Formats: sequence, C-alpha cells, structure tokens
Amino acid sequence: MPRAIWSGAISFGLVSIPVKLYSAVSRQTVRFNQLDGRTNARVKQKRVSALDGEEVPYEEIVKGYEISKDSYVVVSDDELASLSPKASRTIDISDFVQQSEIDPIFYDSAYYLVPDELARKSYALLAEAMEESGHVAIANFVMRTKQYLAAVRPVDGKLMLSTMIYHDEAVDASEIPGLAELDEIEINDAERTMADQLIESLITEFEPERYEDNFRVQVKELIEKKAAGEITTVEASSAAEDAGVVDLLAALEASVSAAKEARKRHPAKKKPAAKRKKAKKKAADEDVPEAKSA
Repeated sequence: MPRAIWSGAISFGLVSIPVKLYSAVSRQTVRFNQLDGRTNARVKQKRVSALDGEEVPYEEIVKGYEISKDSYVVVSDDELASLSPKASRTIDISDFVQQSEIDPIFYDSAYYLVPDELARKSYALLAEAMEESGHVAIANFVMRTKQYLAAVRPVDGKLMLSTMIYHDEAVDASEIPGLAELDEIEINDAERTMADQLIESLITEFEPERYEDNFRVQVKELIEKKAAGEITTVEASSAAEDAGVVDLLAALEASVSAAKEARKRHPAKKKPAAKRKKAKKKAADEDVPEAKSA
C-alpha cells in the first residue's frame, strides 16, 4: 500500500488545509546488478583517488565544485546546511494561473494530495473552485531539505501536485541545432491536406492502458525463461536500412490508407459499431411492440 512521503498543509491567504503527499508514479524499470562474468559474484564499486589510485575512506570524502580543469572549490557539509531552506510543513501558494499557460516542459514529478479527515470539505471546495475556473496554483514547499517549485492542479475533484523545473533549467529551442532551419521549410496545399487527413484518421480517445513498454515486457519474459532453465536464443536485430529521400506526398497517402485499414480492424472501433446496431434494433422493437409480442 502506498505510503505518504510528506505531510503538511496547503496554505494561501488565511486558509490552511492539512494534506499528505503520495507519489503518483511507480516506476517499473527492470534493474540489473553488475556481476563478475567468471563467477557471477556481485561487483562492488570502490571510491579511489585519481592521484594515486588508492581507496579513499568515506570519512575523508568532501564535496568539490570544479571551476576549471582539475581546480576545485571545496564546500563543507556545514556550509551547505547553513544555506539549506528552513524546514517547513506548508505548501505556500503564491499565484493562480491558467493551466493552458504552463508549458508541459516545466512539469517534473507528480504526486497526489490527500486531505486530513477534518479538512475534506475545504479541500473539495478548493478543488472545485480551481476546476471551474481552469486555474492552477503555483507554490513553493520544502521536502527533504530541498525547496521545490510546484503546480497544484485539480483533476476530477482531487488535487495533484507536480514539482516543476525552474525557468533557467528549460533548454530554449533556439539552442538546439537544426530547429531554426524549420522556419524556411515550405509546405504546399496538397501535402497539408494529406497530413490533416492522416491526423484525422488516427484521432481517438487517450486510453493509457493501450500503451506498454514492450522492451520491459520482453526483458521480463527472457528473465523468467532463463530462471526456469529454458534455453533462449536471442538474435541481434538488424540495423535499420537507410530509406533515403522519399516522396512525401506518396508517403502521406500510403499512411492514410494504412491508418484507415488498421482503424477498421481495431477493437475500439468495432465495439461502438456493435453498440449502435444493438441500440438501433432496440429502438425498432420499441416502435413495433405488437410484432414483438407476436
């Protein structure tokens, strides 16, 4: 069962709502240990000095910030502790902004905010007011000696908190090579029309359960087979061939056709059609009750 990782209160103005913080994400990464290939014994890492290769005792390790090659400024734990934000048990809301104004690049980790029993009404009122107005709260809070910028947003009557990166941590698109040249690309009407049709043919509702990490699934299957003593032969995947220059319009047309065919076979599309047929038959039966009783 999930455990609260922080407890405190949402604070804005004279309002204080006690809450607990629960992680909204559970990473499902397959983790491996490093082993000695000769004996399968665990491999341990040692901290050694780059000067003489000797192992450095843990108590002798200090923090250093490199200001030039091989030149460091040493900062002690006490000096860092004196600069750490003061421990606080409040999520201090400073602003309310429209959710559409926040670029998703600024969101980091997601958490659920759960109210204390006596604060449920205040919590529900805040969530409803924010949802109706389309606003997100911008706040600051301290967790584990680190200060975070955060967004508190309403989701189906509940409040979620997402930690955020700071503005100087977001990489500007102008710094990425190859993006500026896109402004010079010209798109003709035929290409734009086909692109619109391709997008239209793939539009559906977002269903998270339709997507899975295929690599993780295959790795787990491989581990289970090997653990059971099954001999598994894995063939190396061939490198993708260079497709070279393609006819964009022809590729779009082919993609539209393929998408339409795939959509016809997709279970999500067959189900609504069956429902419509059943509803139509039901309506017809209701229109002619005499025939039904006969």
